[in-house]
Amino acid sequence: MEIIELSHPLSKHYLTVLRDKKTTFETFRLAASKLSYLLIIEATKQLHLDDVKIETPLIETNGKELASNTVAVSVLRAGLGLIDGPKDLIPNMTFGYIGVQRNEETAEPENYYENLPEINDKDVFILEPMLATGGSLSFAIDTVKKYSPRKIYALTVISSPEGIKFISSKHPDITLLTASVDEKLNENYYIVPGLGDMGDRLFGTV
Repeated sequence: MEIIELSHPLSKHYLTVLRDKKTTFETFRLAASKLSYLLIIEATKQLHLDDVKIETPLIETNGKELASNTVAVSVLRAGLGLIDGPKDLIPNMTFGYIGVQRNEETAEPENYYENLPEINDKDVFILEPMLATGGSLSFAIDTVKKYSPRKIYALTVISSPEGIKFISSKHPDITLLTASVDEKLNENYYIVPGLGDMGDRLFGTV
């Protein structure tokens, strides 16, 4: 599995804002949005471009155009915090949603919603900010793979070593992008140092 950890100074800045327990949910939401741009820019470096002819104000010239073959899949609800980057930067991208919640006793994923566009032979970007045990992300990847995508990219804000190991064993064919590989999971399966519950902090339900 290809693993890409962001090293851009801006990603480190916005990640620090997200980690700070004093950050308000309005500022938290804005920082997550900004970080989503950095993640999707890194994730799209190898997307296919078509050759096109265009007219500048002076002459005809050759250009490049992004093919309409991308899908973003948000894992509810925290994944909604990473939608802005893909939505604003990638033309003609379609969006899907998978509702996965973690059983607090077993830490196993539970499905409660699925609504996906056409995925066959497309590049799919799964938005799952917290890679803790890996159960929810693996569930989402399994769901997407049923529809024969061309390539899967998982975009996370923070990832635990345990979660990375689990995803690598289950899905070695994907690319994982993360703003940070954190230290570990604690006894309650939360990422340390982490940033708390991403969904709660995004929507002010702490």
